[in-house]
Amino acid sequence: MSDTPAAHALASGTAVLGIELGSTRIKACLLTPGTSAEPHAVIATGSHAWENQFVDRLWTYPIDDVWTGLRAAVADLLADAELRHGIRPSGLGAIGVSAMMHGYLAFDAAGELLVPFRTWRNTNTEAAARELTDLLDHNVPLRWSIAHYAQAVRDAEPHVSDVAFLTTLSGYVHWRLTGEKVLGVGDASGMFPIDPDTGTYDAGRLALLDRHLAEAAPGAPAPSSLLPTVLRAGEAAGSLTAEGAALLDPTGAIAPGVRLCPPEGDAGTGMVATNAVTRRTGNVSVGTSIFAMIVLERPLAAVHHEIDLVTTPAGDLVAMVHCNNGASELGEWAGVFGQFAAALGHETADDDVFGVLLRAALDGEADGGGLLAYNYLSGEPVTGLAEGRPLVVRTPDSRLTLANLMRAQVYGVFGTLSLGMRILEAEGAGVDRLLAHGGVFRTAGVAQRFLAAAVGTPVAVGETASEGGAWGIAILADYLLARADAPGLSLADYLDERVFAGADVVVVDPDPDDVAGYARYLATYEAGLAVERAAGDAL
Repeated sequence: MSDTPAAHALASGTAVLGIELGSTRIKACLLTPGTSAEPHAVIATGSHAWENQFVDRLWTYPIDDVWTGLRAAVADLLADAELRHGIRPSGLGAIGVSAMMHGYLAFDAAGELLVPFRTWRNTNTEAAARELTDLLDHNVPLRWSIAHYAQAVRDAEPHVSDVAFLTTLSGYVHWRLTGEKVLGVGDASGMFPIDPDTGTYDAGRLALLDRHLAEAAPGAPAPSSLLPTVLRAGEAAGSLTAEGAALLDPTGAIAPGVRLCPPEGDAGTGMVATNAVTRRTGNVSVGTSIFAMIVLERPLAAVHHEIDLVTTPAGDLVAMVHCNNGASELGEWAGVFGQFAAALGHETADDDVFGVLLRAALDGEADGGGLLAYNYLSGEPVTGLAEGRPLVVRTPDSRLTLANLMRAQVYGVFGTLSLGMRILEAEGAGVDRLLAHGGVFRTAGVAQRFLAAAVGTPVAVGETASEGGAWGIAILADYLLARADAPGLSLADYLDERVFAGADVVVVDPDPDDVAGYARYLATYEAGLAVERAAGDAL
């Protein structure tokens, strides 16, 4: 066994575990506990790949896949710890669970799932979302849990009368691990509007919705009776039960009794992972979806259907531009080029293919040579499209080269986000710097540079950029322990003093040529949405 902080944390049972259920991977990350003198270190990681399924015209994951995937990711992490350090954990200091926000998980009084999990990706809730936005004078996006419930009520789905509890994916996993029906405030803000002054659901709006549904559908349970209890970062959220421990790790390496922090959504853990929880800071997370989070100095002046109002894990108001489609289509193109390389007899690792293609984009023309790339695998509420059809579009005078194709593809990842960010700029929502994370930033100097051009703001990428939410929720688990010793320690101060002090961060300013080229690309991209809309109608 090695004599290192990691080995000591494993042997003493003080390591903190973060688990995130993302769109394509379930990840586990084990960290040493952090202090102002000794920063956190990654002890081990584990992961498991999974994919959503399109069943009966709804995006879902089989609920059993949650648990087989979690066990596989944790087993992978434990094996990695033993391989690296010669020891398996004898216990843990704390655990945190994060997952994709929003969606619909509805349970009856016996705790049975009533309908298959409906993910954030579904766009069948347009009528309910529009009705709720008008009723509550607050943007209710199609993804939000309350929009899913209200749509089920509108559609008179048979299961509605049996609903006793609604939660998100992180809340579901946490409940099964601890028995506690709670949710971190950041994730809860994707279920129903939050009052930043109280740190819980907006009581006036919730009462208004209760009355509205009681009149419209007398048999439907009142939403106020269905939602999980809201907790802020640092508050106690229960402990791992014997049943929960067995769900995570049948071998018994993870013992019951470990404390858990409030479960959070991937937006909140992304803010933590990039130290973007104070006013005038923001972050961009790029994965299957892409979203920007800007911590507001004041509420927005108007309701915008393109902008969610959510919160940080500490409960501060955040403007969120959430786009359903992120880097998945870019990954598909990388897969095609990898197959081409293999056909030529050059088997190449996926990451290497991705890196080569991203670096090729640097040689592309500033506007992508007149090419357009739409990454719409699913509908996109920001641009008002109910269905997605990935497209590459060019005119006869466009310059089709590998460099231009890949620059257009990377620009396409950020296109819809740019349109939403323009609204925040018009609202005067100032941001000094955006911090970015996600696997696309592992190739240095490409996506970061183009994102800076797309949003017209300096973009920073840190060492944790590719670790993402599993690392972020592990940090929140450690913050739970820190708050037990220092109850007055704020999340912002904890991150500054114990997590990011001396962190290696690379900042890229917008390049004027890129900014001008991207502006030309975006103007054509916006006009070309008519083509994307027609493709959805025709195909």
